[in-house]
Amino acid sequence: MHDHQLELSTATVAGLIQDQFPQWRGLPIHPVYSYGTVSFLFRLGEELVLRFPMQLAAVGEVRASILGEAAAARRLLGLTSVATPEPLGFGEPGPGYPLPWAAYRWLPGESADRSDVSGSTGFAQKLAEFVSALRSLDTEGRRYNGTSRGGLLTDQDDWVARSLEQSTELIDTKALGLLWQKLRETPRTEADAWSHGDLMPGNLLVRAGRLSAVIDVGGLGLADPALDLMPAWNLMDTQTRRVYRKALSVEDQQWARGKGWAFAQAIGCLNYYRLSNPPMSRIAHRTLQALLDDGTRAAE
Repeated sequence: MHDHQLELSTATVAGLIQDQFPQWRGLPIHPVYSYGTVSFLFRLGEELVLRFPMQLAAVGEVRASILGEAAAARRLLGLTSVATPEPLGFGEPGPGYPLPWAAYRWLPGESADRSDVSGSTGFAQKLAEFVSALRSLDTEGRRYNGTSRGGLLTDQDDWVARSLEQSTELIDTKALGLLWQKLRETPRTEADAWSHGDLMPGNLLVRAGRLSAVIDVGGLGLADPALDLMPAWNLMDTQTRRVYRKALSVEDQQWARGKGWAFAQAIGCLNYYRLSNPPMSRIAHRTLQALLDDGTRAAE
């Protein structure tokens, strides 16, 4: 999927465990196949999941990222009835793998896009509870960091323009370009709030038709509150979208910015993952089409 992407085998993982975590020696190891774009996942025994960064980078940078994600995970533990990741240990580079890595408690469930919850109002309400709890956290004087997603929509202009140009054969980019011009100018008056930052279907786990866990919390930070509205278009149908909006008491300008963030994320994935990660590209296409359909309904 990426430049400088690493390879990692079960045998290599077993060696790392043997050398660094003797208490876990002998536990069965199985790769977890997903369409995630950041980490290789391996399940270790019944209770653990190991996360290995996919892309080669400076060891210090990767370690800082892993520790930052763990700090975010600890901040979220027990925040709501929805489970969130619990860090259990940190690994170091070793034979066959050149980067730091992490061990977390395994959270059961299947990703939301595989669970037919797009029309579940209960799912939408539960996710809204999670987002509301995030927004209630004390910002501790922090503000948006200036680098991740969640600042100004206009900062996404170059990214969106390049992505539209690369996607002309995949979707109606002319209509999307006109939509982006409207969304990018939406005003904002709300202060930064805590945001998950990447509420993609693959990061939402479902058991028995209910939201059971929210994972991949490395993007947690202060951002435009509209950022966590993305699931309204990357997952939900028209009815559940309305439920989600009502549960979060979202006014018109924030809702429009939510569309903008969903747009910017999806258009970047549409062509980039077309061959290397088709499920991600399909989610992007579905998101963009939902945004176009929303715009058509609004104009009627």
